[in-house]
Amino acid sequence: MIPLTEIFCVIDDFCKQFEQKASSYILPNPQRKRARTCNMCLSEIMTILVMFHFSHYRTLKDFYLNCILIRYKAEFPNAVSYNRFVELEAIAFMPLAVLLLHFPGQKTDRYFIDSTKLAVCHNLRISCHRMFKDIARRGKTSTGWFFGFKLHLVFNHKGELMSFALTPGNVDDRSTVATMMKSLKGWLAADRGYISKKLASCLEHQGVELITKLKRNMKKVVLEPLKRYFLSKRGMIETIIDQLKNMLYIDHSRHRSVINFQVNILSGLLAYIFRPKKISVPFNIIPQPLPLLMSN
Repeated sequence: MIPLTEIFCVIDDFCKQFEQKASSYILPNPQRKRARTCNMCLSEIMTILVMFHFSHYRTLKDFYLNCILIRYKAEFPNAVSYNRFVELEAIAFMPLAVLLLHFPGQKTDRYFIDSTKLAVCHNLRISCHRMFKDIARRGKTSTGWFFGFKLHLVFNHKGELMSFALTPGNVDDRSTVATMMKSLKGWLAADRGYISKKLASCLEHQGVELITKLKRNMKKVVLEPLKRYFLSKRGMIETIIDQLKNMLYIDHSRHRSVINFQVNILSGLLAYIFRPKKISVPFNIIPQPLPLLMSN
């Protein structure tokens, strides 16, 4: 069931403040009429975008035509046509980004970081792809090459989103860590792809300790039992990413607009924040003694 009322109330309260403050930054232009009224208000547009990620529909078009215009006609009496709604998605980009910043996770000093690919087309169609030609790049992950972007995510051990970044597919995962952890301190668990002396030193100056497994050619080091337990739970973030891509549908290759591609990601992340139950790692129970030597 979609918590429609709760989501709309939160978004509507935010939009009232956002539109009031944003209007003071709009420059006057006598040649153009601004603040034109629309049949659908901003909060309705944002609510529908978030609702889509809670539904079982794989495309926004099917969800809008078969669900919003039929099942939720009473809740959205001024719903516009689907083509018009796609045009209105662009105005929700900035409010969605600002709203995400209003839901910071709790600073628990226990964080997980990882990245995932967002391919914009099949590899066989890279040469003829046009929509993201100038901004998407070829990248490589453990599963092979792709053409698109990378979504970098940081979660605390309670499963709450702390920070995120979107980069072209050829950007090194380690290049965004320092910026994403700028306001956070504590332990940061990552996979072997984040191993770097320079990065570890930079994070240490920020008050962050990078904890990773070692590569085969690296010398084993002593690791405290609690840190080893924390590192063993790093799979939590991979499970969250799997939910974002396969349950909340932030990843698909049917975008026909760059701005709508970003709106889809932001609304998907916001839908995850609205989820009542999140995967978490318990730290209130002291784990049993574990080996002190870090293994591969």
